[in-house]
This record gives sequence, C-alpha cells and structure tokens, in this order.
Amino acid sequence: MITRLAVSGYRSLRELVVPLGRLTIVTGANGSGKTSLYRSLRLLAETAQGRLVATLAAEGGLSSTLWAGPETISRSMRSQAHSIQGTVRKGPVSLKLGFSGDAFGYAVDLGIPIPGNPFPRDPAIKVEAMWTGELLDRSTLFAERRGPHVRLRSAQTHAWREAAEGLSPFDSMVTRCADPEDGAELLGMRERMRDWRFYDSLRADPDAPARRPQVMTYTPVLASDGADLAAAIATIRAIGDRAALRETVEQAFPGCHLEVEDGDHGSLLLHQHGLLRPLRAAELSDGTLRYLLLVAALLSPRPPELMVLNEPEASLHPSLMAPLAGLLTLASHRCQIVLVSHNADLLKALRDEGDCREIRLEKSLGETSMPDVEAPRWTWPKR
Repeated sequence: MITRLAVSGYRSLRELVVPLGRLTIVTGANGSGKTSLYRSLRLLAETAQGRLVATLAAEGGLSSTLWAGPETISRSMRSQAHSIQGTVRKGPVSLKLGFSGDAFGYAVDLGIPIPGNPFPRDPAIKVEAMWTGELLDRSTLFAERRGPHVRLRSAQTHAWREAAEGLSPFDSMVTRCADPEDGAELLGMRERMRDWRFYDSLRADPDAPARRPQVMTYTPVLASDGADLAAAIATIRAIGDRAALRETVEQAFPGCHLEVEDGDHGSLLLHQHGLLRPLRAAELSDGTLRYLLLVAALLSPRPPELMVLNEPEASLHPSLMAPLAGLLTLASHRCQIVLVSHNADLLKALRDEGDCREIRLEKSLGETSMPDVEAPRWTWPKR
C-alpha cells in the first residue's frame, strides 16, 4: 500500500507530502489543488508506461506545469508585510514526483532540457531513485539514475553495477532498465505501477459508449470510459462477488436488479419494480448509468493495487451518496482507493462509514497546503 505521495514544483503544489490510507478522500474548494494532486498520481503512473515526458509536454511543457510562485515564501510575505516577489534562485529548476509505502518507494526529478534539444517542450529526467520501505537513505536505495547513468544494486551480493550509461533524458529507468536478475525489484515496481487504475471520464451522456450494445467477452477490468459496461457486469456475475453486486444495486435502487442480455452483442438491462419490461442502458438516466459504471469499476474481479477516482459523484442524486460511500468502503478492503471530491454529502457519508482518511486542501498565496494534516517525513534524491 502507498502511504506517502510527494510532489514538489508542480502547479500549485510547491512542496507537499500527503499521507494516504486504504481509503483516502482529497477534498477542498474549487482551485485548491485537488486536480493537480490527481494529475501527479497519473504522471507517476505514466512513468511506468514510458509516457511521463510526453504527457508533461502535452500539458504545455515544463514552463507551463512548474510552480509559478517564488522559490521560497517568507514569513513576511505570508503576513503581507512584504509583497510577493521573486528571489535569487538557490536550487535548480525542478519538478519532482514520488511515492512510498511499506515495500518500495520511487522518486523522479525533472528539469530543463539541454540547449539545442529539438523538442524544447520536453522536460529532461535528471534523477531517479528507487528504494525499499518508506524513506530513502543509502541503506535502502537499490536503483539510481543520475543524468544518463543508471546503476542497480544486486539483490544477492548488494554490490552496485552499471545498468546504463547513455539513457536518453526522455526515457525513465523504470521502463528501460528493469532487469529480471539484478533489477528484479525495479521490474516488480514497474508492473505494480502499470496496474494502477484511474477513472475520471466515465461517460453517462446520451452518446456514452456504455449505452450502446457491446461485444460480450471476458472483461474483469472496466474500460476507463465505461465502454464495456455490460461485459464487465456479466464478468462480475460469472466470477466476481455476485452477492455484493446484487446488494449494492438494491441499496441504490430498491426493488431493482440487473441482467445482461445474451448474444454476441449484449446490453445491460435494469429491472424496476412495477415495470413490465427491463430498461436498457440507452434508456437509463445519466445518474443511474453513472452509478452502475462505478459499481462495475469498484467490484472488479481483478482489483488493482491502487484505484484513483476523480469526482465520481458527478450526475448522482444526493440520495446515492450513502450507497456510494458503502461501495467505496467495501472496495477499499480489496484495493487502496484515492478519491478526489468536494461533495459535502459524499464526505459526510464516508465519515459515517468511519473508515476513511480525509485530506482537506486549501490554497494561500497560490500554494496548496494541508491545514489539518501533518505532513510525513520525506527525502528527495539529490542531483
């Protein structure tokens, strides 16, 4: 389980270390930094896919994603005794991302590309580190990248060996240097990061893919846009927690139950008390369809190590917040969940469930902070 998420120099996240639990809700006012925190987790996941630099370039490059305020904010600036102003920079231009848990930790430091780079929007990976446990130090470090050079520590002899000498600034050691022998831990971490699952675009509009008939095939993981909802529900009914599926639908929509139409191209059917025929996915309200999409995602027969949801309550009626909170709590027993939301009803329902860590963000002088939570210890690798 991930216990710490660290971000430095990314948008409003000047320097933030967030403690995470089995079920963590990140909340706060609009513009407080919730989306930036969500994106930082996505960027870490993109590292394992080899897309970190390209994704940052698509966001506008390093200049558009860096913290835009001064390198340090003094007490006099915070008290408004002095105006906000830039100072002489003491450290290099840097955007840092990292996480750690009981088993492993990872951090990456990106900076300005070398002069003459034909792709000036691409940041350059300057430093990477991977270690065992929650805190980085010399004894726990087992993989290190500095510039183009990567070295790995042997699991058997604990001796260091050079794994790469000319790694490109847009390539991560996570994707290029995973070795089944000396780099087995690096390989294992890469596969775990690739298994992280994100849901922020589950569509329920009239043209949503989930409303159309779908090819019925084994689908243990719901697609990020929900396009294979019927197949995902059929898979839960076949090999997943069928009782939980029935109970979560009943709690949200009393007297209703789900069925999946047979055939090569099937459709989801919702039986409602009092109706003579079931409703197809194309006939469901946006809120009903979105809730069923969340059910399919959270009851996956193949749960990931980490699932991250961004404002899942969109389109849902307040009466569905308590069933959704129960569903999230149930799913957190099988995988770690990070939830980004500012919905007061959902937050109250999760508090009533009593098994949720709350991180409230607020912004002051353009910087995101956690006023109610003490940041855990964190050490960044040095350039």
